[in-house]
Amino acid sequence: MADQDNSGGPQGLRQGSPGPAPREAAGDAGPAPAGRRARGVAVASVVASAALLSSSYTLTEVALRDVPPLTIGFLRFAAATVLLAAWVHLVRQYAAPDPADRRRLALGGLLGITLYFSIENVGVQLASPTDAALLVAAYPALTALLELLVYRQRTSAGAMAGIALSILGVYLVVGFTPEGGTQRQVGDVLLVLSGVVWALYNFVTRELGDRYPADQILYYQVRAGAVGFLPLALVEVQAWRTPDHPVATFASLASLTVLCSIVGLGLYAKGLKRLRSSTAVNLLNLVPIFGLIIPVVTLGEDVTPLQVVGGLVVICGVTITSRRGVPNDPTREQHTPHRNPPHPRGKDTAETPCQ
Repeated sequence: MADQDNSGGPQGLRQGSPGPAPREAAGDAGPAPAGRRARGVAVASVVASAALLSSSYTLTEVALRDVPPLTIGFLRFAAATVLLAAWVHLVRQYAAPDPADRRRLALGGLLGITLYFSIENVGVQLASPTDAALLVAAYPALTALLELLVYRQRTSAGAMAGIALSILGVYLVVGFTPEGGTQRQVGDVLLVLSGVVWALYNFVTRELGDRYPADQILYYQVRAGAVGFLPLALVEVQAWRTPDHPVATFASLASLTVLCSIVGLGLYAKGLKRLRSSTAVNLLNLVPIFGLIIPVVTLGEDVTPLQVVGGLVVICGVTITSRRGVPNDPTREQHTPHRNPPHPRGKDTAETPCQ
């Protein structure tokens, strides 16, 4: 979502949504070890979440055959708003956030939903789902680099090496596309730019995860994002038409709404309760792997060996960066884009790039 979301949007997974994963205070060992069976269920939940979230690129490609990119964003998140509203207001019955926090939630929704998915959907239209899947792996490193530039904090040599390695991997993916020429390269650049937008979204909403449950944050941001998408979708009104593939188009839009934006994030939150945060984050490296396999198998997308190498280089760089961290960063104990502490009410909250 965001949680895309990872990395796929909003408070949620984007170690690739487009997203963010759970925060963890420095030195926090994470949840107490669970039984082997419970841990296995938790791991399976996170892996299933990664598979669902990574399918968003392929589902978007299918919907693009009949629906323009900005209209896809509006339809997806308008439907998600209705479902989340019923959950938040009728089932969970949360109290409304403070006015100041509601403004930040709205800004986060405009960044992490409207702007992020606008750029991503157009990028997928110009490039391909495989490019998106490979490039999304670089989002954590892009976030770490922007944090370094914004907060001017010293970082370890290992973390810098990881960031540099991720940038090299991005170059291998973007610079050597097999087909599509300039149009595909423009799409790849837009996909990288969406990672920058996702990082900015995290900076805007970083403290909100300490005060509100993840599903409440997701609802308010998705609602704001859907409102922001409406005028953008109206720009495409001349491109609206009767779908040539109505069943496939409806199924892809429904899957984007339910499976990617809601079920995927729910499975991630479930797995987080039984896993250390660092374990959950590392499992999210599967997002680009699934995201590469799905379009190749289902849509027959082309991918070169060099692009695969680039994707693996990105994942290696992200792993090095996440292990080394950024020392002496005063914001790190309070927030990183990929970790959330337990909510004060006793429930774990997960910040995930809604896909």
